[in-house]
Amino acid sequence: QVQLVESGGGLVQPGGSLRLSCAASGSIFSINAMGWYRQAPGQQRELVAGTSRDDSIKYGDSVKGRFTISRDNAKSTVFLQMNSLKPEDTAVYYCYADGYDYIRRVDFHSWGQGTQVTVSS
Repeated sequence: QVQLVESGGGLVQPGGSLRLSCAASGSIFSINAMGWYRQAPGQQRELVAGTSRDDSIKYGDSVKGRFTISRDNAKSTVFLQMNSLKPEDTAVYYCYADGYDYIRRVDFHSWGQGTQVTVSS
C-alpha cells in the first residue's frame, strides 16, 4: 500500500505564508503525478496545484501567482508554498499521488488525510 502524510497546516493571518509538505511511502515503484486539492466547508473539492511526470504544472485559477508547487522525486515528496494568503484560502488541503505499486502490481491513486489551513486575523 501507499500512504501519504501531510504536514505544515495551521492558522495564519491574511497576507501571511505557509508551506505544506506531503511525503509518500510504501510499495512505490514510480509516481507519475502529485499535487494538492482543497475543500472548504460546504464546497466541492477543487484543484490547487498538480505536477506530472513530465514536470508539467497546473494551478487553480484562484491561487495562480501566489502558490508554488514543487517536488523532490528522490524523497517522493511534494511541497506547496502558499504566499499572500487570503481568508478564502481557508480549507482542508489534501495531497494526492498517482503511480505504480510494485507489490500489488497495480496503479495506485492515494490521498492524504488532509491538513487544515485557516487564514484569519
